[in-house]
Amino acid sequence: MALATSTSSSIPSHSFLTRDSDAAAAIRHAKPSSVPQAVSGGSRLRRIVARPCRAVEPAKRNDWAVETAVAAAEGLALDWEELDKELKNASPLEIMDSALRIFGNEIAIAFSGAEDVALIEYAKLTGRPYRVFSLDTGRLNRETYRFFDAVEKHYGIHIEYSFPDAGEVQALVRTKGLFSFYQDGHQECCSVRKVRPLRRMLRGVRAWITGQRKDQSPGTRSDTPVVQVDPVFEGVDGAGSLIKWNPVANVDGKDLWNFLRSMDVPVNSLHSQGYVSIGCEPCTRPVLPGQHEREGRWWWEDANAKECGLHNRHLQTNDAANRLTVNGVSTRADIFETAAVVSLTRPGIENLLRLRKRQEAWLVVLYAPWCRFCQAMEASYLELAGELAGTGIKVGKFRADGEQKPFAQKELQLGSFPTILFFPKNTSKPIKYPSERRDADSLVSFVKALT
Repeated sequence: MALATSTSSSIPSHSFLTRDSDAAAAIRHAKPSSVPQAVSGGSRLRRIVARPCRAVEPAKRNDWAVETAVAAAEGLALDWEELDKELKNASPLEIMDSALRIFGNEIAIAFSGAEDVALIEYAKLTGRPYRVFSLDTGRLNRETYRFFDAVEKHYGIHIEYSFPDAGEVQALVRTKGLFSFYQDGHQECCSVRKVRPLRRMLRGVRAWITGQRKDQSPGTRSDTPVVQVDPVFEGVDGAGSLIKWNPVANVDGKDLWNFLRSMDVPVNSLHSQGYVSIGCEPCTRPVLPGQHEREGRWWWEDANAKECGLHNRHLQTNDAANRLTVNGVSTRADIFETAAVVSLTRPGIENLLRLRKRQEAWLVVLYAPWCRFCQAMEASYLELAGELAGTGIKVGKFRADGEQKPFAQKELQLGSFPTILFFPKNTSKPIKYPSERRDADSLVSFVKALT
């Protein structure tokens, strides 16, 4: 593995080592494997010993390595929950510097071939050595492979690639074919091609750095911490030993792209073609106006399945993330709320289905209020309702999740959220809106073509 190095001086950073002398004494005389998770004051916070890095060439042993080694020798512990609070308002550069300072050669940056090239740029700017790895699933776009090569040349590094087990891939393809995920969900394929290779990679490090951001998928990633004990994967010392860093957790996507442009770094050419979130070629496509960035991934599935398995076990569910509490009662915030949009009940939508001749045409969205893709089109749908007011076309909504979902799938052509149906005046069967464009102009054109 070649380490990328920089001659620039590192930014100042605070020492987040706890200074509890009793804790230090307790850890100093304990074997690493037997260090208690909490060592002072009855604290419930997890404390993990900062260990020295693996030996590197004398020429590469600089301040960060000495500082970390001294901390470990003195038996000082790092309180990751407390550190997360201290770094809450820190810049990505400060967070990256802290991660590399603490772990040195035993931490690696996860690079997916998308906008998380920003992580590599931040690492370079710290002036510290760093490692980069990526998962080659064997199903990536050719543009992504070319991007990998451009990044290696730009930064003068060698990316550590992790590959799926050939036997496992062969068994999956022979049993279910090349595109089984379109029928039975992407989780099995992602497990073989991404999750297991990542698990093997992470067992060789003590920490890793990801490009997760809260705004990537607000329904599932809104509580992404800056640093945490990884609840999903194991590090060198087994369960509970791997530390996960998310330096850009609090960064808005637009700000991240402004940073990439200002630093003139290589970017994946797929971004210029409308791709935002980039994964494997069969499971990724461009997003269109009115769509959330994650809608370009596994588009044939519901919104709450838009994770590959690398991060989803510790994330909020879409359901839970959007609950409100009113007078102590848990409920959910609704969407498409305006007088111009009629809220249909189950009997109401069934009546629409039964009518062979309607007095008015209807446009109805089948939605779930927790669905980020439904939320992303809310403004355009409300604009549409305003434009159609007084035209003789009713605009409605039907909540099709929960116990209504089987009915909606069987009777209302529901595939994924949102699904938009047009009920013409003189036709009994509703017509499903086929496009992914959910801006008001596209929806108006759809309606006008049928009236």
